[in-house]
Amino acid sequence: MFDINNFLSLQVHGGAGPGHKAHDGVAGSVEELLTFIESLIGLSPVEMFSAIMPGISSMTNLHPVAVHFPLAFLFAFFLMDLLGSLLNKQSWRELATGLLYLGTLSAGIAVALGLMAEASVEHGENVHLILERHELLGISVLCTSIFLSLWRMASGGIIKGVANIVFILIAGVLNILMLLGADLGGLMVYKYGVAVEAVEVTAMDYFQEHTHSH
Repeated sequence: MFDINNFLSLQVHGGAGPGHKAHDGVAGSVEELLTFIESLIGLSPVEMFSAIMPGISSMTNLHPVAVHFPLAFLFAFFLMDLLGSLLNKQSWRELATGLLYLGTLSAGIAVALGLMAEASVEHGENVHLILERHELLGISVLCTSIFLSLWRMASGGIIKGVANIVFILIAGVLNILMLLGADLGGLMVYKYGVAVEAVEVTAMDYFQEHTHSH
C-alpha cells in the first residue's frame, strides 16, 4: 500500500526521491497523490483513517494535538486585543473576543485530554514533578481564560480605561503561563520521551536517509 509518509517526504525534497529527477517533482507529486487516493478504495473507515492520519493513529492520546489550538488562539487573542487597544481599532478587538472564546473552549478540551493522558502514559519519578507542574499550568491557563471570557461577556465586549489595562495585563500573564506549560510539555517529550514509541535507527539507516540534498 502507498505510504503517505513517503509521499510527504518527496514533497519536502522537491519530489526528487531515489530514481527521480528534480524536474519531475510536479508530475511525480500528482502521480503519487492519485496513487494514494486509489489505494484508499476498498479500505474500512478505520484503515482509511490510519492511512490518511498515520501520526494521530499511532498516538495513545490526543492531548499533543489539542494543545496547539489554545496556543494559537490565545496568543492571537492577546496580540489582536493589545494592538486594537493601542491603535483604537474596535474591529480588531471584536476579532480578539472571538479568538478568546475559541481559545477558552480549546483549552478546556486540551486540559480534559491532558488529565486523561496523565493516567494512560507511563512515567517515572523524574518526570512526575514536571508532569504535575505542567498540569497546574494548564489548569491555570484554562481558569484564567474562563475568567477573561466571562469578563468580556459581562462588559458586552467593550472594556475601556484602567479596566482594559488590567484586562490586557492579565491576558499577558495568561500567555506567559501558557508558554511555561508548553515548555514543560516539550521537556517531557523531547528529553524524557513521555508517550513516545521511538523507532530504533541504525547507523546505516541514518547514512542512507541523509545522503540526499536539501
